[in-house]
Amino acid sequence: MSSLQELCSGLPLQPLPENRGRWAGVPHAPVRTPGLSLTEEQLALRNALRYFPPDVQELLAPEFAQELRLYGHIYMYRFCPDIKMRAYPIEQYPCQTRAAAAIMHMIMNNLDPAVAQFPQELVTYGGNGQVFSNWAQFRLTMSYLSQMTEEQTLVMYSGHPLGLFPSSPGAPRLVITNGMVIPNYSSRTEYEKLFAMGVTMYGQMTAGSYCYIGPQGIVHGTVVDKAALTKRHKQGWLMEVTDSLDHCIERLREARERKEVLSLGYHGNVVDLWERLVHELDTTGELLVDLGSDQTSCHNPFNGGYYPVQLSFEEAQSLMASNPAAFKGLVQESLRRHVSAINRLAKENFFFWDYGNAFLLEAQRAGADVGKKGGSRTEFRYPSYVQHIMGDIFSQGFGPFRWVCTSGDPQDLAVTDQLATSMLEKAIAGGVNPAVKLQYVDNIRWIQEAAKHQLVVGSQARILYADQKGRVAIAVAFNHAIAHGQIKAPVVLSRDHHDVSGTDSPFRETSNIYDGSAFCADMAVQNFVGDAFRGATWVALHNGGGVGWGEVINGGFGLVLDGTPEAEHKARMMLSWDVSNGVARRCWSGNQKAYEIICQMMQESKGLAVTLPHEVADEHLLQRALQP
Repeated sequence: MSSLQELCSGLPLQPLPENRGRWAGVPHAPVRTPGLSLTEEQLALRNALRYFPPDVQELLAPEFAQELRLYGHIYMYRFCPDIKMRAYPIEQYPCQTRAAAAIMHMIMNNLDPAVAQFPQELVTYGGNGQVFSNWAQFRLTMSYLSQMTEEQTLVMYSGHPLGLFPSSPGAPRLVITNGMVIPNYSSRTEYEKLFAMGVTMYGQMTAGSYCYIGPQGIVHGTVVDKAALTKRHKQGWLMEVTDSLDHCIERLREARERKEVLSLGYHGNVVDLWERLVHELDTTGELLVDLGSDQTSCHNPFNGGYYPVQLSFEEAQSLMASNPAAFKGLVQESLRRHVSAINRLAKENFFFWDYGNAFLLEAQRAGADVGKKGGSRTEFRYPSYVQHIMGDIFSQGFGPFRWVCTSGDPQDLAVTDQLATSMLEKAIAGGVNPAVKLQYVDNIRWIQEAAKHQLVVGSQARILYADQKGRVAIAVAFNHAIAHGQIKAPVVLSRDHHDVSGTDSPFRETSNIYDGSAFCADMAVQNFVGDAFRGATWVALHNGGGVGWGEVINGGFGLVLDGTPEAEHKARMMLSWDVSNGVARRCWSGNQKAYEIICQMMQESKGLAVTLPHEVADEHLLQRALQP
């Protein structure tokens, strides 16, 4: 087994590593069907061979060509490392800077088989959320990070490490863009070809920015693949599993009658389960569910994100590769059945909402009855969870705030838990409005319960929801603890790109923006750029997010706290902008809660001045002005 030192030494060429092909015993990404012409296949092969000197191209060319035709993409399995992929303690990485070692820690966590959905295809989650496009990119990136100094920045073009460029200590050490395709060509069909040719990549939200933290962030992979179900059961995220609909319904009844807390995983197609619930309602009059949503990866419905009810998992995998058009037809028919069952239950005392995975969007495109009479383009008969729940929370500046203890020591995580809790308790004691207090109390309980139930998978990480004040206070407390040795190694801060400011997504994060700007992406781009010059250790800008290619632009960051005064200054500057950018945007779009928060921010913050909207007081003014 290779060492981290060997892993960071660049591409192994003399000798070439053995080609062991696809591993047995781990899930693999579905076969892709990009439909390349012979000319495009040659271009894909040329693009892959560019990473290697001519003396090995003769051997690699037929091998890569076979991967392209068998799997629809050149993953370069030969160069998949044999080292155990996990987040190693930061001091073990051979680096010139702590920042680079922290990035390595995060990259390897995203590819840990306990964390990643399809680790050998470099997919972290969502069916196609790539960390890199191929294994040569991974090895070269690790090599560059090991060489990097505080006066260099590594530039990443959709998985491809363009190289190290002269920079300054205050600049980001890493700048990532994924999928920045010209808008007129940002379609699914074009994406499949561009990815197959190795020139762009779908980084999801936190896969391609190296910031995914395991199922604490999101329990992904909720498809009919038994391997995913088994993994989450072993990790404790599911209490029970069953492949029997009868047993599933029986356990639902028992849990409801006993008021029992139960997480039950059903190995089967969810449409069968929804239709069975309808059958129970129609035959017994009993409604067995009160709340419902959907978490299939409908941003990627025709390549493994959604499996049609008409086929078994194995049959679906086969048809997906052999007849994509027929597979698409079955997916759309299944979506119509899926929605029909939900609609029947919703006539009773049952509440359904869109999780934000493009489920209702794809169902609408399939012809399902999800329309909202008189609604805008971003509204359906069921609300998105942003519209129903998260919109007001975002407007107050609350969003996902993550940290990773790069020591890998659970004791460090325990210290950060205690510090975060104490900062929130201190804020409550100092006096906050009731809505903010409610959020803080919820977060305190989450941290306490998370520690109790041992929810960590992969890196020693935690997530909570915090506003601007909370994020800054917690970050400063962490930095002081690192400086005084209470925490043994640097802590990485990040967030899901899904947040107050990070994402312009008209069917999710900005679905409650009603001034017509929901389809504009200024906020996400400004977030990415603003974080970069306010102190982020790395920044990322992606096309696609969690809703689908061409549907969203989202920006994210990583910030390394190392105990220095400079790290504290960066945290105060960057985390404030990372929140206030989005609150100000929501204020300008007419959100009253955001208006109140931004006014409060201006009172408390030196240098903050925001353009505030004036109310159109006369509701008949517009009608009069537009009369012919």
